Amino acid sequence: MTGGDATADARIDWLLAVDPAIAWQVRRDLLGEPPAAWRPDRARVETQGWGARLLAHQDPDGQWAGGAFVPAGFTPEQWAQEGQPWTATTYALTQLRELGLDPGSERARRTVELVGRHARWDHDGQPFWAGEVEECINGRTVADGAYFGVDVGPIVTRLLADQQPDGGWNCERAAGSVRSSFDTTINVLEGLWQHELATGGTAATRAARAAGEEYLLARGLFRRLSTGEPADPAMFDLLYPARWHFTVLRGLDHFRATGSSPDPRLGDAIERLLARRRPDGRWPLDRHLAGRVWFGLDDGPGRPSPWITLLALRVLRWWAN
Repeated sequence: MTGGDATADARIDWLLAVDPAIAWQVRRDLLGEPPAAWRPDRARVETQGWGARLLAHQDPDGQWAGGAFVPAGFTPEQWAQEGQPWTATTYALTQLRELGLDPGSERARRTVELVGRHARWDHDGQPFWAGEVEECINGRTVADGAYFGVDVGPIVTRLLADQQPDGGWNCERAAGSVRSSFDTTINVLEGLWQHELATGGTAATRAARAAGEEYLLARGLFRRLSTGEPADPAMFDLLYPARWHFTVLRGLDHFRATGSSPDPRLGDAIERLLARRRPDGRWPLDRHLAGRVWFGLDDGPGRPSPWITLLALRVLRWWAN
């Protein structure tokens, strides 16, 4: 990866020093090191850095902030004033998955059991690992559950039934939408991929994932199919954590993660990513999402972002191979 390039060497050294959650993924995804080399860093996610900090905020009953989707007692008025909160159980679990908490660890297994016992969805009190009715939530629950070893097959079955005729998904389907959205589709695709990693998937789940990926590819990750114009300028923002939001970088990283061959239709998205690279070889964070968080994962908008840089570098490594 470094190849004697001083800028690349400094960038890798910077990433390795940030946090165990970054370090183990750098070793695996950028340096191509074997599991024996990156597993020690991954194990430290539970006890050091961001992973340990997030686990320290866990409630005794296994939840975070006393709620599945929103913190206990959080009101619509607070949502309007502060923005959507990101501190409840569903977003904590997604963050732990992205940090790389070892799903086989005692802490992870205990968390899964406690969440299953105590967490209930705000929608209608459904048990957490049974999912609810909204596709974005169900997609992330499948991703988190599959990663942490939960049987999420019934939610997967529901998501297959909820797929739109154009190949993607839309969380407004229940309100009558018959067209997909980028946001919902990426959440479901990530869930289907994690389920496939965990179980091997089925012909039906693989076909559903392929159709959803074609929905994104046909649009080059950001264009309206009808006009070819960008669907939303916010898709180009360099944003992490993305939560339920679609970004072009998130879409690129999904295709990288699946190991699929780079599709030429992603070329424009790659060019836009390259254009945002700083002279020092790093990428900046553009903005934070509004809303409560437990703590920050960066030095603020406009500053070099370890997460964005990691994601961008591994996408470009995949694209070049």
